[in-house]
Amino acid sequence: MDIKQLKFLIALDKTRHFGKAAELCHVTQPTLSMRLRALEDELNLVLVARGQRFEGFTEAGERVLAWARTLMTAYDGLQAEAANCRGQLVGNLRLGMVPLASLNPMELVKPLAQRYPELSFELLSMSSEQIIDGLSRNQLDLGLCYLDHINIDLFEVIELTSTGMGLLYDVRYFQFDQPELTWESLNDLPLGMLTRGMHYRQSIAFNFRSRGLDPHPVLESNSTFQLVQAVSAGICCAVMPLQSGMEALQNDLRLIPISDARTAAPMGILMRRTEPRSALAEKCFEEARSIFAPADA
Repeated sequence: MDIKQLKFLIALDKTRHFGKAAELCHVTQPTLSMRLRALEDELNLVLVARGQRFEGFTEAGERVLAWARTLMTAYDGLQAEAANCRGQLVGNLRLGMVPLASLNPMELVKPLAQRYPELSFELLSMSSEQIIDGLSRNQLDLGLCYLDHINIDLFEVIELTSTGMGLLYDVRYFQFDQPELTWESLNDLPLGMLTRGMHYRQSIAFNFRSRGLDPHPVLESNSTFQLVQAVSAGICCAVMPLQSGMEALQNDLRLIPISDARTAAPMGILMRRTEPRSALAEKCFEEARSIFAPADA
């Protein structure tokens, strides 16, 4: 057994396709299949259900896959630790973040990329629950999520300052003369929103309901990108965090503040407290603490 076989197994789980897994690992499909069969022979187990195409993992395969992830995390941590001892920071920072976070992730990624050019980044849009699970399973290094259901005994937290909300609109289709809007002025606008049940949508709904308002969105999506597309097409406006950087995506987009508009729960950057915890995660967390020191004070 070697580390490449474990990488192949994890790639197959990620892509659910032999050809795509091989492409991801920069090998041919026959090579990937041969090495996975060699792993099965060594363990005397069938790990992968095969037919004309990939059909999933067997029960034994799922259990071995969980161990493979743990071993790969330890391997990556060892490599990062060795680099750290050499005064370097290398590897892949896995950052899970909720949609429409009140923080532009580039505020963290850009200074890290400039300071550590050998560092790569994987940004994943997830719910707070998925982020907590990913951190707990060591499948994420850092998380950016809401803190209302966080057990602080399990995670180190950089709490961010409360961020207000604004209305994102396209100047080709909408015009607002006032420097700040009220929730009442939004009630009759065509609005695009995240789908029901998502945390940010719940904050918006609370702000409307507390004022006796009941807007009916013309478009709902679980994708921030699609909301921005709808705004750019003139279909709607959308309530966005003020520090999200959305208005910088296109020249015609503007973000105007909404008075007395806050998310229902605070947000923070999280790292698990328990081992195994990579030097990469620890260093990037400390860098984040220095970048957002005013928020953590």
